[in-house]
Amino acid sequence: MKMSRGAFLLAVACLMSPTGEGLDNGLALKPTMGWLHWERFMCNTDCDTQPDNCISERLYMQMADVMVKEGWKDAGYEYVCIDDCWPSRQRDAQGRLQADPKRFPGGIKKLADYVHSKGLKLGIYADVGKNTCAGYPGSLGHYETDAQTFADWGVDLLKFDGCFMDWKLLGDGYTNMSKALNKTGRSILYSCEWPLYEWPFQKPNYTAIRETCNHWRNFDDVFDSWSSIKSILDWTASHQDTIVPSAGPGGWNDPDMLVIGNFGLSHAQQESQMALWAIMAAPLLMSNDLRDICPRSKKLLQNKLIIDISQDPLGKQGHLSAKLDSFEVWERPLSKRRLAVAVLNKQEIGGPRIFSIRFVPGWKICDPQCNVTQILPQYKEMGVQTLQSKVLLYIDPSGTALLTVTPLSSPLKNPHKLYWKHAV
Repeated sequence: MKMSRGAFLLAVACLMSPTGEGLDNGLALKPTMGWLHWERFMCNTDCDTQPDNCISERLYMQMADVMVKEGWKDAGYEYVCIDDCWPSRQRDAQGRLQADPKRFPGGIKKLADYVHSKGLKLGIYADVGKNTCAGYPGSLGHYETDAQTFADWGVDLLKFDGCFMDWKLLGDGYTNMSKALNKTGRSILYSCEWPLYEWPFQKPNYTAIRETCNHWRNFDDVFDSWSSIKSILDWTASHQDTIVPSAGPGGWNDPDMLVIGNFGLSHAQQESQMALWAIMAAPLLMSNDLRDICPRSKKLLQNKLIIDISQDPLGKQGHLSAKLDSFEVWERPLSKRRLAVAVLNKQEIGGPRIFSIRFVPGWKICDPQCNVTQILPQYKEMGVQTLQSKVLLYIDPSGTALLTVTPLSSPLKNPHKLYWKHAV
């Protein structure tokens, strides 16, 4: 099977060209990991009848407690992030945002102190326009005031949405807030939605976006369904020549939240989301109820080998490299001359299907030998292999096999050159 010319050129660009200059705040040198409330809890403000599931300080304190107690912090998840619907409907007398006094009686500063006491970090949400998407006060006309307010509260991450804003002004708005955050002197990771709101009108300038933001949303909100996950993967693959070269330490493409542990995905589909998000060097921001999550989903989300791929220090985003008989092959170059491979079975009928690993374009790095480790669907040391090895993968419908491949010797100084030399 041959790699398409477009995939080859993308691979060369990603491996041989330096990533553009990123936002110079020293943050997000690896993809962000944490928890974000939106997909699971949305804009539930009814604390009278649903006190355990409403947007309140209690929810975030409980999540912080669980993240420490149940091993999430040790696994690398460090941000506890508030999304929309936290503020009061009105700014205070000084024009500052304020938390809803009933649902956040201690205010955001008290919540940040609590989260910090657990060794975690707090994220908050605001909007570049006049209102948030749910209709709460936006930051338009208040960028410096809001940035300083967040810094005074001890906030560590800002998710900055793009509702109720003229798309032609998005660039200025996101850039001005970026400057305002840096001006505070506090390290605040900056999560943007700039390209998401610009794509319907024009191709975004990813050089400018990378210089402004630590990560950025490109496509629709994720839903708790396999059709949603597929649509995100399809969009990413069809735009990978544009978005993949922009990713690297300090700035990442954000395909939205992990919905693992909720209601809509089979376990094979949960494995596919986890594997592909790791291949895409995506932020791993879970949106689920960590207080009540099935052990199998918890084990998947805390899988050290998958997280190691996500957090690989080389900082290269992977991409779709081949399609064959309702299979997709995604590959990501890793540090120490390794390669991560995800093979997705897109068929949604029948049982497990067989895929020969020799159809993986990157398998060429196994000349003369390589060592192969299967991580999903179950851990398996496949041992030393060669180009001629007949390794077969058994992959469930809508499931994914995730592997790492390590060349044991190479005649070239740059093993990635060997890979791409043989890939076409």
